[in-house]
Amino acid sequence: MPESTRSGLGEFLRSRREKLSPEAVGLPNRRRRRTPGLRREEVAELAGIGVDWYVRLEQGRSVSPSVTTLDALARVLHMDDTEKKHLRVLAHGPRRHPFVREHVPEAIQHLIAGLDRPAYVTGRRLDLLAWNDAASELFTGFDRVPDEDRNTLVYLLLDPQARHLFGPGWSEEARRVVAQFRATHDLWAADPSFADLSTRLRRDCPEFAAWWAQHSIATSGNGQKTLRHPAQGVRTFGYATFQANDHPALKLSIYTPL
Repeated sequence: MPESTRSGLGEFLRSRREKLSPEAVGLPNRRRRRTPGLRREEVAELAGIGVDWYVRLEQGRSVSPSVTTLDALARVLHMDDTEKKHLRVLAHGPRRHPFVREHVPEAIQHLIAGLDRPAYVTGRRLDLLAWNDAASELFTGFDRVPDEDRNTLVYLLLDPQARHLFGPGWSEEARRVVAQFRATHDLWAADPSFADLSTRLRRDCPEFAAWWAQHSIATSGNGQKTLRHPAQGVRTFGYATFQANDHPALKLSIYTPL
């Protein structure tokens, strides 16, 4: 396991341990605790593993936990299905090649160009790789920014127009997208493309550091968004995301007016 991935595994386990109270796992809380959450020895005992071995996991040292051990830790730390899957990937994820920005196949470009509703394609780093005219009109700015800034996180967290567009829902949407990025970032933490992006967001977005420290994990999904467009007014959209079969790193997002 690459060193950066081991470090991500340890940080992820620690973040989940610190979120749980003794009462949440059925333990008495008799003594005042200097730090929030469960103690390492409590997690190890509840999971049925050695304390020293669990400490090595959190410290990012070279260990290879079994699936049974990972499942026990996920149960003790009250992980949902998305977090449990992320834990397994961090523990047994393959060594990654250097990141290269993806290319959208011509067939997918033609598909989104022919849609009469906003649609765009993102890559594993959440770069904006392709979009149609309807998306450009809704999310003003896709066409005007330099290619290196065409990224969902850069747009959402650093562009003042995005804050206005999402209005009161901006914080919730931004946290959701940061959690999506964190899920991939943990596997590519040592790659300059991911490290530079997270450093830029930490520097230029006041809220980012606190959200990043929470180590929330999310996947692309479906839902609704209410946007306050300067020309189109307040509009609510349902959105759905789809993964390309032949190019699993590509995600297609489609917005339907409600």
